[in-house]
Amino acid sequence: MAGTNSSEIRVAGTGRLYVATANAELPTTFGPESAADWTAKQWKDLGYTTADGVTFAKKDKLEPVDSWQAVSPVHFTYSDRDLTLKFSLLQFNEETLPFFMGGGEVKAEPATSTEVFRYDIGDRAYADVRALGLEFTDKAGPNAVTYRFYIPRGQVTASDDIKLARKSAAQLGITFTAMSQGDGKPLASFVMKDTSYAV
Repeated sequence: MAGTNSSEIRVAGTGRLYVATANAELPTTFGPESAADWTAKQWKDLGYTTADGVTFAKKDKLEPVDSWQAVSPVHFTYSDRDLTLKFSLLQFNEETLPFFMGGGEVKAEPATSTEVFRYDIGDRAYADVRALGLEFTDKAGPNAVTYRFYIPRGQVTASDDIKLARKSAAQLGITFTAMSQGDGKPLASFVMKDTSYAV
């Protein structure tokens, strides 16, 4: 609804991040337990993140078309679009560490061990294309609204330094960038359980 309406202000009170294989299906049904909606589609919960939450960024680069007849641009052409999510994971496990490091897997050492595990960092980088899902809920109870944001294809394009210190938890800081699917398919999608969008 156009105009001033405080009920349409959104605060991401609590949320979760999920990862899956590239082009995994986005859950568009909202059951009583939202986590079950994701796991039913083979998504993995990335667990706790820092209190900063997730930073969403969309940056378009436009190139001006100048002319002899005007001192201002007469047209703009799009030359680039970056769509990224930046966040820091707090849990270290078989999903988060390979995701942060750029692929691979954690293996038991030796193969029959249930206590000792090994993760090898490759000597060269490989494409580790994944799907990423974000969900947040504003308010509790019957008036809650839930937003889901979905990147069907993307990759970790930047990793923050891991600081190991006595007085703070180690963090896996990640920047995840959306990649084109081609053929005019969407770069990313929002799905909202929010009656504010009703016409």
